[in-house]
Amino acid sequence: MGKNEPLCIADEVPFEIPESWEWVRLGSIGDWGSGATPSRSVPEYYDGDIPWLKTGDLNDGHIKYIPEKISHLALEKTSVRLNPTGSVLIAMYGATIGKVGILTFPATTNQACCACLPIGIYNEYLFYFLMSQKVAFVKQGEGGAQPNISKAKIVATLMPIPPLAEQYRIVAKIKEVIPHIEHYGEIHSSVSSLNVSFPNLLKKSILQEAVQGKLVPQDPTDEPASVLLKRIRAEKEQLIKAGKIKRDKHESVIIRRDNSHYEKRDSEEVCIDDELPYEIPKTWCWARMGSCLDVRDGTHDTPKYVTEGIPLVTSKNLCNGKIDFSTAKFISKEDHLAISQRSKVDSEDIMYAMIGSIGNPVLYNGNAEFSIKNMALFKKINNGLDMEYVYWFLYLSQDTMKKFSSGGVQSFVSLGYLRNYWIPVPPIEEQHRIVTTIKQILPKLSTL
Repeated sequence: MGKNEPLCIADEVPFEIPESWEWVRLGSIGDWGSGATPSRSVPEYYDGDIPWLKTGDLNDGHIKYIPEKISHLALEKTSVRLNPTGSVLIAMYGATIGKVGILTFPATTNQACCACLPIGIYNEYLFYFLMSQKVAFVKQGEGGAQPNISKAKIVATLMPIPPLAEQYRIVAKIKEVIPHIEHYGEIHSSVSSLNVSFPNLLKKSILQEAVQGKLVPQDPTDEPASVLLKRIRAEKEQLIKAGKIKRDKHESVIIRRDNSHYEKRDSEEVCIDDELPYEIPKTWCWARMGSCLDVRDGTHDTPKYVTEGIPLVTSKNLCNGKIDFSTAKFISKEDHLAISQRSKVDSEDIMYAMIGSIGNPVLYNGNAEFSIKNMALFKKINNGLDMEYVYWFLYLSQDTMKKFSSGGVQSFVSLGYLRNYWIPVPPIEEQHRIVTTIKQILPKLSTL
């Protein structure tokens, strides 16, 4: 093959690029050079006014701090090189291999730094490309007593070059997303130290935004939550008259007045601002769970188990939002009917463990025949709350409830505690939008 004939580099190219892009060697996009260290035995070489940088001064960003300076004599008599503003620096030696920086002033460097002022290439695009190669450069520098990568290896690196305008767009997009990456990186670090799953923490963060009115925008045309709660009270009154539920001895009605919240109970009105955990939108209302749902519990007795019969579901059978009937024990039909008089589970009801492993809510959608033990039952009121919204609220609240649970060997939360627990109530249309958005977002977290 002739000396000037082109060589095929297909085996070197790491990935496909658009047709408008080109592969080039880094050495062809600018003037590369390394620096030097003026002799310390010549005091006149130092304490001048020319910045002189070492690898530890590179900050993976724009360099603005000047730690040390050399004199014009050093620039004249030694091999140090003055790099113009905008030059991109990269560390070649030691633990800082691959660290980069962009000069915001003319500066020289020691021999452990390599510098390039790109020609026809956006310097920040080069900067971010070098950032992306840090791991590769570190690997190339391994093997000796003092890790190092030569300038020759750096300039031989293949670099994909987009059109100049696209380079600017790429850099702008990188700068847009980096703050978010850094933010989630901080969260991931703190979560890792706590041995908690990052996607799980992010899931709870999304749910917290949802119940504070920050996940979806409010629509001023929505029917206010106060009207929804008034309708629920009317529906409950009909159930009371029909003998299907009992009247709450301390019925709660929340009133918002003068930017404060008041609770009317037993004909008394008390300001409850200090009890409420966070602010909610003006179209929302606070309510106690017992006032907008029918909150019951299953049996706390242990019926006699039988070989074949009706499944008795306990907290051990609640798993990842579903009922695991495979491990359930069986009770007789007679015991099942007795338990069902108080706590029959219908479609759209929510089961919630009250004893031991508190929480683990399950929104039931089915028509199977079974009884429940040691768990709360949140039953839907017709024309009332979206039960999927209630489910996600309970999912989010279970950690708080666990902290406030009481008991000795086995923790528990009482039915009274659950009935009095505060729930933020959005307009029904917004509840539907929140649920739809949650169902769109949460499946994507599994890819993190």
